[in-house]
Amino acid sequence: MTLSGEVLKTFEMLALLAGVAYTVLAALRNRLCWIAGALGSALLAWLSGLQHLPMQAGLQAFYVGMSAYGWWQWTRSSTAGQLPIAAWPLRRHIVAALGITLLSFLSAHWLAEKTKAAWPLLDSLTTWFSLFATWLQAHAKLENWLYWIAIDGVLVFLFYMQELPYIALQFAILTVLAAAGYIAWRRRLRLQTVPA
Repeated sequence: MTLSGEVLKTFEMLALLAGVAYTVLAALRNRLCWIAGALGSALLAWLSGLQHLPMQAGLQAFYVGMSAYGWWQWTRSSTAGQLPIAAWPLRRHIVAALGITLLSFLSAHWLAEKTKAAWPLLDSLTTWFSLFATWLQAHAKLENWLYWIAIDGVLVFLFYMQELPYIALQFAILTVLAAAGYIAWRRRLRLQTVPA
């Protein structure tokens, strides 16, 4: 499917706005983030498919459903839509990162052989780590923001190289917002652990 440059830019801008809204609302621990996330993910799935990034397209399609899970998780386990923040020990992150990296190399190999994927390894790494970071975020783990800083930074490059400059801009903004989200959640975690 071929779209005019103007139509493509319009969808890019909509995805950008929804993605920024998602991250700002998530940083504020507002469950409405999951609605913005579903809209942004649907648009990004479609745009990624058009630009030969199959792992990103699949990831974003998955995120539409994951948004329903995030909404449910934050609603059932929270007070006023805010799930308490927790942290994971370093050893869990090391085991998870090693497993995700191995999985990424396997899927990149498959993509390189079986598809016309533009960036098999980066597409795979960002996809599998994004799934993990989303799971951490749905469970209100502080470190999700550190993963997002790294993932979003790589996605700036990936989408820019695939000629989606507004999506690259979105991920540049999301990198900054993820840093702000980490600071806000870390501050909130400290307040949660201070005895009353």
